[in-house]
Amino acid sequence: MKVSEAMTAPPVTVAPDVELAEAARRMADASVGSVLVVDAEGMLLGIVTDRDVAVRGLGGGLDRDARVDAVMSARVVTVDAGDDLQTAYRAFRRTGVRRLPVLELGRAVGVLTVDDLFLDVFRGLADLLGPVARTVLQEPSGPGPTAAGPRGL
Repeated sequence: MKVSEAMTAPPVTVAPDVELAEAARRMADASVGSVLVVDAEGMLLGIVTDRDVAVRGLGGGLDRDARVDAVMSARVVTVDAGDDLQTAYRAFRRTGVRRLPVLELGRAVGVLTVDDLFLDVFRGLADLLGPVARTVLQEPSGPGPTAAGPRGL
């Protein structure tokens, strides 16, 4: 599976001169925990998380009208939309981040989160266990397991 199939798109983005209060409002409106900071062409400049706003921004003494580029992380781990999902798994394990901006030709096109990977894992488990569950549900009821062990073994 490709990153583009699991990512959330389009990403919530802001310009570097947007105020912290506006960035927080956009996160709340979209029910996301981060915004990507991009230039006019959509090129990624950084990322701002809800934690950045709370801890580095307001908790660090900045006003609500401070710019997001004052708290953004400029060194961002990214993945490409065409990368295999295993590349993203490795990036998450290697770096410990919870969100990966997704790029296509250098432009921000989405965000892949740890939650997105949980959904991928759960889908895989459902695909694997679906036939097993149907088989168990279709088995005739009987006396159940015996002293020799569970039925069917």
